[in-house]
Amino acid sequence: MPDHYEVPEPLAAFDATMADGTVIRVRRHGNPDGPRMVLSHGNGQSADGYYPFWSHLTDRFDLFVYDLRSHGLNPVGEQATHNIGAFGDDCGGVLADVAGRFGEKPAIGVYHSVSALGALLHAQASDAFAALVLFDAPVCKPGLTPEQMGVRFERGASGTRRRPDRFESREELAESLRRNPMYQRVRPGVPDLLAETVLRPAADGSGFELCCPKEYEAQAYDGAVRWCVQVDLAALRCPIKVIGSDPTTAFSFFPGVDLSELIQANYDFIPDTTHFLQLEEPEQCAALAIQFLEERGLA
Repeated sequence: MPDHYEVPEPLAAFDATMADGTVIRVRRHGNPDGPRMVLSHGNGQSADGYYPFWSHLTDRFDLFVYDLRSHGLNPVGEQATHNIGAFGDDCGGVLADVAGRFGEKPAIGVYHSVSALGALLHAQASDAFAALVLFDAPVCKPGLTPEQMGVRFERGASGTRRRPDRFESREELAESLRRNPMYQRVRPGVPDLLAETVLRPAADGSGFELCCPKEYEAQAYDGAVRWCVQVDLAALRCPIKVIGSDPTTAFSFFPGVDLSELIQANYDFIPDTTHFLQLEEPEQCAALAIQFLEERGLA
């Protein structure tokens, strides 16, 4: 397993402007002759940080990766617009910009966590996607009420607000991640890659700060439950594959309220993984995604 990851230079990079003026930096990788694929990430992370996963897709797919608003390579925007509903609207904005630059073409969406929730909200109201592959989408855990799910998101928000947001060096954050129980199963080079992709030089010239301010990240958790309950899988207009973490491990989400909803979501999980399954078992995650797409003639 690699102990170091280096994200390659993209084939193209461009700024997509959303309806509210938010700027999102999109990068094109992979095979321009392959099926179009658009990919984003979870709360507080970055698309380049998921390179251990999406590197297994570049041979087959024309891959466009982008960071959620106010994350990664994007400028920090207005905090008032930072919510999962806006993440869903941005799915449409990015797809429209890509189509305007490179022509109309069916698009496969690959999303994780809160970006998966945003993609679901967008897909149930539009024909934007030819298919969706969603990793550990935080829809609802079996047997839990929205109020109980709200408690889980409150814990995520409070934990985010307690974390440091300034670091003297990227290595300081990487070492912190290596000690963090949430990241114990990720591949060896992942902590360094994350430290490289979620930090930027501090505005005051002293050390490094989070690309996505922790209050923005916490705010996305604050309002998450009201978006979760709006998901209607029956309203989706494209095939869907949900790939979850092991429901018996800590730090996992588990989609669906009952068995019928799990079947409707075309659900699989990868044993011995947590919410960061794409950084723990990237080959298995990619293989399941490709198998689903091959079965539907999309790979």
